Amino acid sequence: MSEVSTVGIDLAKSVFQVHGSDAGGGVVFRKKLRRDQVLAFFSQLPACVVAMEACASAHYWAREIAAFGHDTRLIPPAYVKPFVKRQKNDMADAEAICEAAQRPTMRFVQGKSAEAQASAVVFRTRDLLIRQRTQLINALRGHLMEFGYIVGQGVGHVGKLVDIVGDLASDIPAEARPVLAVITDSPQVLQSQIALLDREIASRAKTDPVAKRLMTIPGVGPVIATALVPLAPAAVTFRRGRDFAAWLGLVPRQHSSGGKERLGRTTKMGERSLRRLLIIGASSATKAAARDPDNASAWLKSPRSSVPSRRADLSNTGMCVSMPLSSTSQARFSADP
Repeated sequence: MSEVSTVGIDLAKSVFQVHGSDAGGGVVFRKKLRRDQVLAFFSQLPACVVAMEACASAHYWAREIAAFGHDTRLIPPAYVKPFVKRQKNDMADAEAICEAAQRPTMRFVQGKSAEAQASAVVFRTRDLLIRQRTQLINALRGHLMEFGYIVGQGVGHVGKLVDIVGDLASDIPAEARPVLAVITDSPQVLQSQIALLDREIASRAKTDPVAKRLMTIPGVGPVIATALVPLAPAAVTFRRGRDFAAWLGLVPRQHSSGGKERLGRTTKMGERSLRRLLIIGASSATKAAARDPDNASAWLKSPRSSVPSRRADLSNTGMCVSMPLSSTSQARFSADP
């Protein structure tokens, strides 16, 4: 039997499919493994390249398998799909992963340590609580609208909603009032939990020297500064600031053909939470520059005069993302062409 050089593994909850090939791409083995058999199998396998899709639990399995001396590589699922032949099943997926890993121009996802993933939990949880709070507020606004009460959008108007529900003189039906009271209590509980997480993030920012440097950038506060390290790849991964902007999904989507350039909307690839935070931060910095132009940087003032505000915010975000790279890496990056 030929010596295996590359192994593709299709991850799952209980049943895993592995596909091994030699240096020439020939099939060495195809196996189906239970979850408790995976680590024992790779512990007996000679050191080789082990590839898997960058999906749920991929970073965990990459760390565990790498402990046996294997070279683990994570591939974005979108890059694996073109290698699937005809029918899609676990065996075909594992073979496609193995074949994609052997391509010399394939791009891989940087693996994360357990500590980096643990640091990101606070941001995932904060986003979840904010989404739940928004859902409850919108539900409460919608219910009160049916009874003729119109309240503005945003967290700042939650107090008005609570007052309307709590006002016994309002003409809200008695059957609906206790149910609406349940909804009014929930955003307040979520707000206290979000504030707790904000304090945790602020305390981390105070003790992290990288976060302190990042917070000197206009529009970057404790949340963005502490989120960049666990949510983004290492700064040395990117050659320039525009590469980081492309990873974040801030560049136009291309659909060019026949020598004619066609650019669409932003790709919105990369880390969604980090992109949203940076856009919000850039928007805040742009509005602050509009209020006080004398003390604003030139790169914050110039876009707003000639393009729509939303596009100016995206432009400033693209300029802003080059600064974190300079603050977190010894290499110099520039957002200039």
